[in-house]
Amino acid sequence: MSQTIVKKRVKDPMEDRILYGVVSVVLILLSVVVAYPIIYVLSSSFSSPSAVMSGKVILWPLQPSVQGYQAVFSHQNIVRGYLNTVLYTTLGTLINVSMTLMCAYPLSRKDFPFRKFFTFLFMLTMFFGGGMIPSYILIVQLGFIDTIWSVIIPGAITAYNMIITRTFISNSIPGALLEAAQIDGCSDAQYFFRILLPLSSAVIAVITLFYAVGHWNSYFRALLYLNNPDLQPLQIILRNILVANQVNLNEIKDPKLLAGKLGMADLLKYSLIVVSSAPIIALYPFVQKYFIKGVMIGSIKG
Repeated sequence: MSQTIVKKRVKDPMEDRILYGVVSVVLILLSVVVAYPIIYVLSSSFSSPSAVMSGKVILWPLQPSVQGYQAVFSHQNIVRGYLNTVLYTTLGTLINVSMTLMCAYPLSRKDFPFRKFFTFLFMLTMFFGGGMIPSYILIVQLGFIDTIWSVIIPGAITAYNMIITRTFISNSIPGALLEAAQIDGCSDAQYFFRILLPLSSAVIAVITLFYAVGHWNSYFRALLYLNNPDLQPLQIILRNILVANQVNLNEIKDPKLLAGKLGMADLLKYSLIVVSSAPIIALYPFVQKYFIKGVMIGSIKG
């Protein structure tokens, strides 16, 4: 006759339960602190100008309205700015990821000549830079002014992302895998494309997100190098809309008209935040599972 073994559940000590309770409360408070500004901006963007101006919007939209979005999308350059930004983000991210992987892979190989020297050169760029004026002179001499390359090529690779990728490859992909592939007659190019890239999907997703967010939010290079309105990205267009809707208090004497202008200006700010942030926020859930894994593994220097 078989004996039934009953395992009694060991209760957590009182200290642990207090600790878990405190941690849970702190995490809930932090979640509220992080989530409330997002909810407030979203609710304000769907409220009426008068509700936004009076400060009555707290959590839910008051007097629901889409006037802010109508004002934003009625601008003739919004669609063009979106298309330009999508082009810069897609092409720029593709170049960034390709350059980063092609640079990180050889630097992860212990048999690569002068490996430490080249790594030092990349790290040096994280502390020292030429500055704005030398960079502008270089772009002019390259003939990149008023071309899409002026906002893509200068940031083709980031040393920080390259180091993360190199460390990920060194720590996560064993060297014995390369030796086995070479024994089977696999060249370096075949190993890179057929073995290394599929195994590096986590870090590729991470650096893709980093580069894509950087391109999407970038405006300073476009402000310096792009004079042609047809080439300007979304961030410059939104900046122009916001500047054009700024209110000069000295020019308006009618209190009702002044209140309406101020309310519309505030509403535009919230609508512009949503319009510029929504696409990149929607991208994050698709790479979240890779994001955590890639950052944690790549954060250990080796």
